[in-house]
Amino acid sequence: MTYISDPVLTVLLCLLAYLAGSVLFALPVCRAWHLPDPRAQGSGNPGATNVYRTGGWVPALLTLALDAAKGGFPVWLASLADLSIFAQAMVALCAVTGHMIPVFYRFKGGKGVATALGAGLALAPLTTLLLCAIWAIVMWRWRISALASIVAIVSGPLLSAFLEPDTLPLFGLLALLIVVRHRNNLIRMAQGREPGF
Repeated sequence: MTYISDPVLTVLLCLLAYLAGSVLFALPVCRAWHLPDPRAQGSGNPGATNVYRTGGWVPALLTLALDAAKGGFPVWLASLADLSIFAQAMVALCAVTGHMIPVFYRFKGGKGVATALGAGLALAPLTTLLLCAIWAIVMWRWRISALASIVAIVSGPLLSAFLEPDTLPLFGLLALLIVVRHRNNLIRMAQGREPGF
């Protein structure tokens, strides 16, 4: 099996994905809506949840869409270039890593959930749509975004193993990274201090 058929293009797309991931769209969206910096609100995460808490659904959904697009677009380009699933997964992982440790913001970024959503929809749509359903069910029941995200992402490796097994390593790594990024949320949930909706 050929894991990387075009190493030069793979490296270039990985770099593009990382740089795209490093753009934290919550910040310009909040500036456009004259909202406070989301990094100073709630959990300090520059993502759609904190934007929602200060600005409501419209800027939050725009943030979600843009953060998802920066994960999905590089993977779509890799697919268009007919790169292997392994190479596309590397591109996806670079986009999510960019959001978590962005070069443009002193390597202090977000949790990576929305970027992983976009990358997942581009690479493994069936698995990702089922994870979205899991997220929605948990969110509806407990009204805690961090809990819904954690439950959904840890379900990823199991679902991908059955539905799209070539993407299992990607979902395994994403689960590990995203759970680690949610460690403070896990502590607050254990203490009963995690804010809900």
